[in-house]
Amino acid sequence: MYTKGRVLAGATLMVMAAASAQGQISDRKSLTLDGAKGVIAAAEAHARKVNAPGGVVAVVDDGGNLMALERLDGTFSAGANISIGKARTAVMFKKPTKVFEDIIKNGRTSMVALENFTPLQGGVPITVDGQIVGGVGVSGASSAQQDEELAIAGAEAAKSFSSDPSTALPPVVYFDRAKVAAAFSKGEVLFDGNGGERKYMVHASHRDQPGMAEIHTQDTDIIYVLEGTTTFVTGGTAVDPKNIAPYEIRGVSISGGETRRLQKGDVIIVPNGVPHWFKEIPGPFNYFVVKVR
Repeated sequence: MYTKGRVLAGATLMVMAAASAQGQISDRKSLTLDGAKGVIAAAEAHARKVNAPGGVVAVVDDGGNLMALERLDGTFSAGANISIGKARTAVMFKKPTKVFEDIIKNGRTSMVALENFTPLQGGVPITVDGQIVGGVGVSGASSAQQDEELAIAGAEAAKSFSSDPSTALPPVVYFDRAKVAAAFSKGEVLFDGNGGERKYMVHASHRDQPGMAEIHTQDTDIIYVLEGTTTFVTGGTAVDPKNIAPYEIRGVSISGGETRRLQKGDVIIVPNGVPHWFKEIPGPFNYFVVKVR
C-alpha cells in the first residue's frame, strides 16, 4: 500500500507539473526575414502611391533587433538611425511612437531621459494574430504624419502573414485614375517591385517621338498599347550600342530585325536580350510596360 501510494502520488505530481508547464509556455509567433521585407515593400509601395519624397524604412524583431532596412533615394543620412530608433521604441514599449511624442508635448519631458528611446512619430508595432512580432519605423518622408502613414501601411500588410512564409500574401497595390493619368503625362514608373521578392515593374509610358534602340539584358518587356500607333522593330542588331546603366544597352537604331505596326489594344512581349526600337511615332503614344526579371 505504501509503494502504491507513492506511485499514485508521483503520478499526480507529474500531471500537475505538466499542467503547470502548459500554463507557463506559450506559442509565440516570430517575424521572418521575408516577412520583414514584405513590411518594407508595403511601406515603399504606399510611399510611391502618395508621392513621398523619400524615407528610410526599418523593421526590427520583437526584441528590438534590426532585421531589414531600405533607404529611398533622396533621404537624409540620419534617417536610418532615426527610423531604427522609432521601430525599437514602438516594439519595446508596445505602442506607436506618436503616443510618447504627444506625452512629452503635454509636459512630461522627463521621459526623454529614457535610454534607447526615440519619441518621434513614425514608429508602429507589427502585430500578427494579436501578438506583437516586431516594429516598423519610418523617417524622412514629407512630414511626421506621413512617416507614420507609411509605417502603418507596412504594419497593416503584416496582418495577412501566416506562420508559414510560403503562404504569406503580398499587399494589394491600388492606383486611382488620377495617379495613372499623371504617370502617363510624364511617362514614369507606376510601380517598382524590384526591391522585394517579386521582381517586376509597371511603367506608364508616353512617347511623342521615336526613341533609341534598347536592349534589356535582364528584363522582359510586356507591352500593352493604350493609345496611338508606332512602327516597332524587334531583333536584328543594335547600331553603335553603348552600356548606359547596369543591364541596359542603347543604340542609335537597329539593322535588320522584324518590323510591326502596333496600335491600340495590341500586346507584344520582348524577351530580355532582344533589341527593340520605337522607330516611328506619328502622334502621342501611350502604353503600359510590365518589366519582369
